[in-house]
Amino acid sequence: MILAPMVVKQRNNTPPPPSQDQTSTNKNDALRLAGFRTAFVFDVEQTEGEALPEFAKTTGDPKDYLEKLKALVAKQGISLEYDKTIAPAYGVSSGGKIRLIPGMQPAEEFSVLAHELAHEILHHGKDEPRLPKVVRETQAEAVAYVVSRGVGLETNSAAADYIALYTGDKKTLGQSLSAIQETSSRILEEILPAERLTGSREKQTDKSFAEKPAQSHAEPGRPDPVQSPAAPQIPKPSISLDR
Repeated sequence: MILAPMVVKQRNNTPPPPSQDQTSTNKNDALRLAGFRTAFVFDVEQTEGEALPEFAKTTGDPKDYLEKLKALVAKQGISLEYDKTIAPAYGVSSGGKIRLIPGMQPAEEFSVLAHELAHEILHHGKDEPRLPKVVRETQAEAVAYVVSRGVGLETNSAAADYIALYTGDKKTLGQSLSAIQETSSRILEEILPAERLTGSREKQTDKSFAEKPAQSHAEPGRPDPVQSPAAPQIPKPSISLDR
């Protein structure tokens, strides 16, 4: 049991101008604290029934790939901060700045950072069109899924759970496959060792990551087969959205 405040309207005695309607008159009302009353609250331990379902999480050992991903973020001039005030969000991307909630397990931190980096690449460019939120979140989470699987992490149903939270579906995912594939390939090319890349044995390291522009969200890219680095072996974004 707690003491809850009782708030009531305190009408302003100054009459409104004649031209104002009743809606405007109500704006003259102010709120004041009239007192307190007893109220009941419940702790989760006082409830019964099965536990509420929780989102799946990415698990495993990211090894040194987490540090490599952080180095890639810094290489692009993106600041990385840890901020507990963003809770309940795990990560926030704001164009040139990524904030993560502190205290995550390494595998989860890797996945969240990959998600936010995908937002930075795909959704914060000056010439990028503003996509609907469901599309932005589907693209970013699918990139995190591919990159996480690419370094050997177990994603469980985390990606599908997150996409479903924003009402994403197979159609949304299918329309974004080219952007997902291109972005996840760019990230993996930077953090995977050269021997894990297919095709050419020499990895172009003299070119800045920023010099390889992201492809259009609508059309797959057509890179020069001579100048472009070989694509890494990455899993296809076969995220099951069935429920």
